[in-house]
Amino acid sequence: MARRLRTVEREFADSAPIRLVFAAEVSAPVDVVYRALAEDVASWPSWFTAVTRATPTDAGAGREVRLRGGVRFRETIMAAEPDSYYAYRADESNAPGLRALLEEWRLTPEGSGTRVQWTFAADGTGLFRLVLSLGRAGVGRSFRDAVRRLDARLATTTP
Repeated sequence: MARRLRTVEREFADSAPIRLVFAAEVSAPVDVVYRALAEDVASWPSWFTAVTRATPTDAGAGREVRLRGGVRFRETIMAAEPDSYYAYRADESNAPGLRALLEEWRLTPEGSGTRVQWTFAADGTGLFRLVLSLGRAGVGRSFRDAVRRLDARLATTTP
């Protein structure tokens, strides 16, 4: 059963008790990467394999996301700044021990491509914090694999 999480604002990305920050580069330009993240939400499962379903809600102001293992989130888009920044907050989730979550994606031009930086900012019970800190390497690997798949996908769909 999903439960309501603590409401956090964008600043939580800098002040959360748990902050996992990863970065990678893709060959696609910033505008193409931004569209894949913020506008083509339903395609996330094709490149981020931890995501099994992603659906825009509330006329694009929110998202419903399901992960492998049955974890679900109902999210609010906190910021959608074309070609540079995309952030969302989890408002409801069934993730054990999770109390608050905000994810942000920062996009920066890098040559003819894009530097993608993802911040996973969370708060939770002591056990949740421990599990996430122990799983940091796996989360980073999942991010890097997702960005590699996104890069390959965009290379085949970008004119």
